[in-house]
Amino acid sequence: MKDEYNFSEGRRGAVLPQIGKTRITIYLDNDVLEAFRTHAENTGSGYQTLINRALREYLERFNGMTDETMLRRVVREELERVMHSEPTSA
Repeated sequence: MKDEYNFSEGRRGAVLPQIGKTRITIYLDNDVLEAFRTHAENTGSGYQTLINRALREYLERFNGMTDETMLRRVVREELERVMHSEPTSA
């Protein structure tokens, strides 16, 4: 071990940066975080990996919808709502 170390050229951050990943701070509900941590413990994965996977699945599901598909879904939902609502008197 050296008597002195020179940190004048040192940089803050991870020793080995993750390519294609960005470190952020995020606030999650306690119960959501606990559920991911419990699931991670049971599966042997990291909870951050599971959160990332869940977010990716969400994006793939909703970003994959075309404008036409989204429009059709909204029209169906609105028609369903109108058809089941009480008639209003004018």
